[in-house]
Amino acid sequence: MQDYLPEIFLGLLGLATLIYAILDGYDLGVGILLPMSEEPWRDTMVASIGPFWDANETWLVLAVGIMLIAFPQAHSLVLTELYLPTALLLVGLILRGVAFDFRAKAVTALRRRWDWAFKAGSLLASLSQGYMLGRYVLGFEPGLAAHSFALLSAVCVSAAYAYIGGAWLVMKTEGELQKRAAFWTRRAGWLAILGLVAISVVNPLVSPMVAERWLTLPAMILLVPIPLMCLALVFLVDRYLRQVPTQDDVGYWFPFAGVAGLFVLSFFGLAYSFFPYVVPGQLTAAEAASADSALAFIGVGVAIVLPCILAYTVFVYRIFNGKASELRYH
Repeated sequence: MQDYLPEIFLGLLGLATLIYAILDGYDLGVGILLPMSEEPWRDTMVASIGPFWDANETWLVLAVGIMLIAFPQAHSLVLTELYLPTALLLVGLILRGVAFDFRAKAVTALRRRWDWAFKAGSLLASLSQGYMLGRYVLGFEPGLAAHSFALLSAVCVSAAYAYIGGAWLVMKTEGELQKRAAFWTRRAGWLAILGLVAISVVNPLVSPMVAERWLTLPAMILLVPIPLMCLALVFLVDRYLRQVPTQDDVGYWFPFAGVAGLFVLSFFGLAYSFFPYVVPGQLTAAEAASADSALAFIGVGVAIVLPCILAYTVFVYRIFNGKASELRYH
């Protein structure tokens, strides 16, 4: 088992990143979708994510911590290449946090400005993450084409977050807001899927390694179920959203579960494309890992922390299960 410690930590890093993308992805998406014309809707939307969003960001801290301690060489390289978007990401997350608290204490005329700040922080954090992902998967290649790909990724990731955020609102709200959320989710979903298709086409064209893994036999035949399952989920989620509101709110959870399934399948595609690289085309897990003795020591900490975060996450979601209630800050 010790011989596979770098790959095990790479798997843990991927797991933390995937859970973060789903959980914090939806609350970033709710922030992006925040409407400025309907204050009651904004209160309900903020209430729907209020109990969860701090805990959701814990997974980002865990992912960065694993990379820093288990793969220090890769951590240094990534931060060197992504210094500016990382700074913008932090600005976006701080702006969200400040706006979230200050909107509760602001008088009515100023609350709308803090809601704008919350929306802007959500969009800035989403665009930054998307740009970082685009730069990362191309191994930080220089040139206009690589930066254009990163900009495309920024737009698509933001649309994907709005997609899952809208699906979250369909699950957590009722009435006119739920109906409006279904409309937003469909529009965001079309843009997200268009971006997913574009990236799926562009990635093999710019990366020979990815092209070899996906476009040669027998892998090409064995991997066909992945895009087929993605298409089926997109179709079924869209069909459901067209029927919202459904009688007795039946299946209200399905759009969120379906979009989360799309996130899992997309992540699996990325993982298959680049494993065992920590930085695609530059550093494998074995090359970037700390010493085995250090990984074994860190493993004890992760074995304690990871179940605690999982248990806390499950506990919070069970406690606040059901539709969003009245917004309260106390």
